[in-house]
Amino acid sequence: MNKITQKQLAERWHLSPRTLEQWRWLGKGPRFLKIGARVLYREVDVDAWEAEQVCQNTSGPLSTVGA
Repeated sequence: MNKITQKQLAERWHLSPRTLEQWRWLGKGPRFLKIGARVLYREVDVDAWEAEQVCQNTSGPLSTVGA
C-alpha cells in the first residue's frame, strides 16, 4: 500500500501544505494516517476522495444515489 506525504499531496493538487493542514483540522479532505508527528496519506484514500469530487456542473459533486 503506497503512502504519500503532505508535501507530495500538496504538489499533486497544486495546493499549499498549509491548506491540507487546515482541511485536516476541519475534517475535510481525504483520510490520513497520523504516526507520531508525521502525517501520511494512503494513495487508495486519496484516489477515492478524488473520485468523490467529480462534478457534472458547478452545483457540486455528482450524486451517488442510484449509481
